[in-house]
Amino acid sequence: MVLRELRDNEIKLLQDFLYEAIFIPEGVEPPAREIVFQPELKIYYENFGAGEADFCIVADDGNRAVGAVWTRIMNDYGHVDANTPSFAISLYKDYRGQGIGTQMMNKMLALLKEKGYKQASLAVQKANYAVRMYKKVGFRTVTENEEEYIMVCEL
Repeated sequence: MVLRELRDNEIKLLQDFLYEAIFIPEGVEPPAREIVFQPELKIYYENFGAGEADFCIVADDGNRAVGAVWTRIMNDYGHVDANTPSFAISLYKDYRGQGIGTQMMNKMLALLKEKGYKQASLAVQKANYAVRMYKKVGFRTVTENEEEYIMVCEL
């Protein structure tokens, strides 16, 4: 598995990875793929690369990108302030549980630190198994609501 930057001709993949990132609780029917075109989700990929904190690292199995972690400063669910990039991360199901997500997160956190950012944020549903990984790489809960944790990692 190689971790590399997203190529310009792969930006459309962010729509795919965004859909894969949607947490679907056990027994709940997945939403239609078109959900990624809703305004509150389009902010994760629309005009990606234009913002100063638009960074994306993909996991490549030698044939294709099978996972991605990307950041933007955007008014999303995990937004904390105008200087803090928000995270999105996704892996295709067959590649989960192998440590790839943790590797991608660590690489992105190192990149953000190198670029001078002081912290990064994300939102995650409380029932999502990824909460453990986020804590493991240094995120801590700063606020929460009934369904989600808002987490920050100091860089």
